[in-house]
Amino acid sequence: MSARGEASSSYPFGAASVGEALERDDALVSAVTSAMKVTGAHAGSVFLLSGDRRSLVLTATCGAPPSLLGGWRRIPVNSRIPVAEAYRSGNFVHLAGAEETMRRFPQLSVAMPYPFGSASVPVRAGERTFGAMAVLWTPKPDGAGLSRVQRRHLRSAADRLGKVLAGLSGSQALGECDERADPVVVPLPSPPATRVGLFDWNLDTGALTADDELCAIFGIPPREFDRRAATLAARIEPADLPGFRSAARAAVQEGHMLAHCLRIRDGGGGGRTVELWGRVPENLGNSQASPHLVGAVLDSGSGMAAVAAIERLADGFFALSPDGRLTYANHSLEKLLRARQDELLGQRPWDVLPWLADPVYEDRYRAAVVSQRPVSFLVRRPPDEWLVFSLHPGAQGMTGWAALVRQPVPAGAAPGTAVAGEGPPLSLSPAAPRLGALYRVLQLGSALTEAVTAREVCDAVAEQLLPAFGGQKLAISVVEERRLHLLSQRGYPERFLARFEGTPLHARLPMTDALTSGAPLFVESRQELLETYPGIPLGDSNSWAFLPLIASNRPVGACMLGFDDVHRFPGEERGVLTALGGLIAQALERARLYDAEFALARGLQNALLPHRLPTLPDLRVTGRYLPGTREMDIGGDWYDVIPTGEEVALIVGDVEGHNVPAAAAMGQLRSAVRAFVTAGHRPGDVVADTNRLLLDDLGPALLASCCYARFHPRSGALAIVRAGHCPPLLRLPDGRAEILDVPGGPLLGVVDTAEYPESELRLAPGSVLALYTDGLVERRGSDIGSGIERLRASLAHTGGDGLKDLADGLLRDASQSADRADDIALLLTEYAPPPPPQTAMERPSARAEPSPSAEG
Repeated sequence: MSARGEASSSYPFGAASVGEALERDDALVSAVTSAMKVTGAHAGSVFLLSGDRRSLVLTATCGAPPSLLGGWRRIPVNSRIPVAEAYRSGNFVHLAGAEETMRRFPQLSVAMPYPFGSASVPVRAGERTFGAMAVLWTPKPDGAGLSRVQRRHLRSAADRLGKVLAGLSGSQALGECDERADPVVVPLPSPPATRVGLFDWNLDTGALTADDELCAIFGIPPREFDRRAATLAARIEPADLPGFRSAARAAVQEGHMLAHCLRIRDGGGGGRTVELWGRVPENLGNSQASPHLVGAVLDSGSGMAAVAAIERLADGFFALSPDGRLTYANHSLEKLLRARQDELLGQRPWDVLPWLADPVYEDRYRAAVVSQRPVSFLVRRPPDEWLVFSLHPGAQGMTGWAALVRQPVPAGAAPGTAVAGEGPPLSLSPAAPRLGALYRVLQLGSALTEAVTAREVCDAVAEQLLPAFGGQKLAISVVEERRLHLLSQRGYPERFLARFEGTPLHARLPMTDALTSGAPLFVESRQELLETYPGIPLGDSNSWAFLPLIASNRPVGACMLGFDDVHRFPGEERGVLTALGGLIAQALERARLYDAEFALARGLQNALLPHRLPTLPDLRVTGRYLPGTREMDIGGDWYDVIPTGEEVALIVGDVEGHNVPAAAAMGQLRSAVRAFVTAGHRPGDVVADTNRLLLDDLGPALLASCCYARFHPRSGALAIVRAGHCPPLLRLPDGRAEILDVPGGPLLGVVDTAEYPESELRLAPGSVLALYTDGLVERRGSDIGSGIERLRASLAHTGGDGLKDLADGLLRDASQSADRADDIALLLTEYAPPPPPQTAMERPSARAEPSPSAEG
């Protein structure tokens, strides 16, 4: 841009009008191409931070089309993906190959189960980090990865990009990613497939002007060309000249385009075919001007001969662009696929042909693109014919070959099954993928996401992992104080595993060796296990997989899979199991942390609730607390009974939330209510003072409800105050139950000037007062009024031998629910004064009974 904001001519198509955004794009292109050049990678990409700073967004890519990276266009900043790890930590994340990727980033291995190496480096300048850059390469046989020099150059490329982004002025978001824009696609540098030379030929004089490229096509140094058509003609196969001259004269006389193929001889006696295209321009206003033939010579090298040769073959040949679209298909492929070229070209095969839409075929294509290794696999063509496809990837796309399978297909073959070679005899590759196993992997990942406790994690692993790989036994042990302790097992006799309980990590055993080395151990026979570990108990298994469970670079435990029959572990299966070990470790670490927090929270909950209720004259009281079945299983519901001289205070309350802060706030409110009650405050003042305390001291974000009742047992007088709480219930001595719909005030924590009215009534002996929280009456799909009515009916009809049986009966349905989101507090109070003493006149008269002896 100029100083006045005018577009600079150095940018084509007026692109400089976007100003500094274009400078950023230039920096992105330069960074990606430089990174790939210094590392020898076949794919590179840049991810920049989104505007909300929660995601890394794909901003530039080279070698891997955006369609292939569809699932990676946005990567959460906190995800366990190398690019995100590099951004968060600021460190260079280097993964030499598939095994290291599976061990350190199992989620990535499950999503992309292909052999590749990768490196991710942060893009930053000073204290600011803009994103991260990543490159992928085909893993080397020695598994070495990038050298130190290559790593240093890659970091330098990222740092240069960071400096450009930091130096850009204008919009503050310029260094961040415009999420609405498509990523910059950087083409891989490559020599042109076709050379084009231009000429201008004076047909009268024979003078010919040619550019340097045309001279090079004819094998003449540009400085040595004498501008004579005869000089070029001397390089043309003599047999082709008469036909060319005749075609040129006809083009000049009739005014049409000239298109002709010529054979050019080289100095070694060989030659190649080129195409010559030309036309005679109109000489407007100058009829005396000499006629000219202007045009171009196209040299496609051996391409034309190769295409002609491929067209003569019976097998199908095709070319795919980097994003999987067909750019060439010979006629034999048309016959094999039963589709015309115009239907195929420019399309992805699996989008055009329904029988190629099986995800396993696209997965094979992705495997070739990511690993840059040839892939051959079986394809089923309806109704029951088999084809073999072979894909050969390269920097500019992919060449493919397809043919009918004419020999019997081996048993166990399925669509997408990898084959060892392209010609007969057809044999299955030992790394044949199993779509069923991949489905089980996804199922396990989903199950582990839902598992909360360590027990649920172990159950999910057993239910998904054993059927996926044909195992019969499983044992999961965890590390505690540098020893392995059994957490869960399936299929093993308890006595067999008991001998390994408490094994120290330094012991020479398969599980400890796998855990301390960080590498899984696959044993395919009993003999193999005994050779490595002489005298080890074998049980009745014949093959084993020992998986280390490592999360955040810390040993979590170990997983042992046992197989009753001899089991072979192909390479792909070993890779999937290795990746699953990482997933299991992370899920188990999260679950054990939850279990520890749960135990702490449950202890806090129990400490805050009353350990026992007081024994009171003329009253029987019983309380129940039932935690929710979700999240931390704790909440802010509470109850309390506080004797105050001749009266007693009965309270049930509910603090919003189901977590440790809610439980802590509940404890503070309970203490506050006790203090106000024992100070002699009236019921309305107790609730009002608690409301102000909640607003002033405990935090304005907290809300709570409560129902407070003060009862005088001698008189039966009852005063009730409600603060946004459910109405109490009363069962009368005759067994009828009613809802005490007394007026109330707002929730605690809403407004500090709220008033809470008192309602007074008198209880008859034998009455039962029920205070409860809303968890007891709320049901999905039903209003709370219906729930209160159900509870009233239950209170009237639930029998039992006493108050405790009544409480258990009222909670019976709730306690059996597996999907109860809220916790429950219930306080029952029975008014049971002794009967009044009777006077002599009130006593029944005594009738004299005759003595047997008096009867005579």
